[in-house]
Amino acid sequence: MFDRAAGFRIPQGQKRPGRADGTAAVRSVVARLLVLPLVAGLGLVLGAPATAGAASVCSGRPAKTVTFSTGELRVYKSRTHACAVTVAKKPGKRRAMSVTLQARGGRVVSDSGSYTKMAGPVTVNALNRCVRATGSVAGKSAATGWILC
Repeated sequence: MFDRAAGFRIPQGQKRPGRADGTAAVRSVVARLLVLPLVAGLGLVLGAPATAGAASVCSGRPAKTVTFSTGELRVYKSRTHACAVTVAKKPGKRRAMSVTLQARGGRVVSDSGSYTKMAGPVTVNALNRCVRATGSVAGKSAATGWILC
């Protein structure tokens, strides 16, 4: 007979080493009762669905948010980069969305298309540089002007 828990072979006629009073079984039941609520709680914390505003696809801290009638333009800043997204106010139906981001002296980086929730993220190098961003959802738009100077 092979004892999987101990990892060795037990000769015929011998019992598995352990206590005869059943404390191993009691410990096993107690351990399971303690671990089960922890696993369930962890599942609730990690398994919760994220909302549109709960987590960002851009790294860094929020630098500016500009709202308009059909959505909002969000700009984030880290030490070396700036990032922008356009988020629809009412996600669901596909509609034309776009976001652009430009560092002063740099090229415009954009993302446009037909999206349900969000356009972007677009990122530019912005170490010691001003940036400007624009965003639009279904024909309505917003712009930041030069910021983070």
